[in-house]
Amino acid sequence: MKTTQLRRYTLVEGEYDAFVAWFQQWMPRVRPAAGFTIEFAYGIRETNEFVWAVSAEGDEEAFLALEQEYLASDARAEAFAGVPQRIVEYNIRLVTEYPTTA
Repeated sequence: MKTTQLRRYTLVEGEYDAFVAWFQQWMPRVRPAAGFTIEFAYGIRETNEFVWAVSAEGDEEAFLALEQEYLASDARAEAFAGVPQRIVEYNIRLVTEYPTTA
């Protein structure tokens, strides 16, 4: 069993490229090291949107506990040190996967 979190951001006007560069530099290092898998990451430049999903083994309670550890970690603090606010709006939710079969 795994739990997945969908993260949808609206980025600050003019910060799209800087955000994507930062994301590519840091998230593939710090999230997996904290026990997460990055499922996908997509951007929509025209509307300054960035959508990605992160998952972890276990149920919702285990995911949330792991997330709290990650949020308090030195690695996350390092990734965000000196980074300006580039996100105007956050929409973060745990999601349910529904398998599709033909």
